[in-house]
Amino acid sequence: MHKDKVEENIESKKEEQIEEQLNEESVNQAEAQAPEADDAEEETEKDETTQLKEELSESKDKYLRLYSEFENFRRRTAKERIDLIGSATKELILELLPVLDDFERAFKSLDEKSEKESNAAKEGLEIIYHKFKKVLDQKGLKKIEIKAGDKFDPEIQEAITQTPAGKKLEGKVVDVIENGYQLNDKVVRFAKVVTGAKS
Repeated sequence: MHKDKVEENIESKKEEQIEEQLNEESVNQAEAQAPEADDAEEETEKDETTQLKEELSESKDKYLRLYSEFENFRRRTAKERIDLIGSATKELILELLPVLDDFERAFKSLDEKSEKESNAAKEGLEIIYHKFKKVLDQKGLKKIEIKAGDKFDPEIQEAITQTPAGKKLEGKVVDVIENGYQLNDKVVRFAKVVTGAKS
């Protein structure tokens, strides 16, 4: 009987040892698997972070591209609007310039008539002329001032003919046939001039 108890004790101890070994093995396995699981989770988190950073970078690029395109569009449309207004004004002024020329011719012809005939008509014409010229001045029109003896400048003048002149007037303006005009510092009509040639 005592022998049976000893055997039972031995068996129970063996069972306990086996159980302990099994527990240790399972703990070791769990510990070995835990780092793998942690590594996998870390890798997943890193992949997600990298992906989010890439998406953010792409979004920033798209935003910057769109913003710069919009700025370019805004500048371009503003410039086109200014150009359109400027060209519309230029066309109108070009149509009105012959009227201005007619006024100046009328004054010249009135100067040639007798004083009594021309004084009343001249005063009326001058009032209209000054009113008309003031409107054009307000729109930015300026007469290009040229007088006989000035050096010929192809940037603002157009030589329509040459006349023999002394050395003093060679290559210079001898006479102004038609005045030139600038609109906001841009030439809208070249002055038509006669230049001096070698005699």
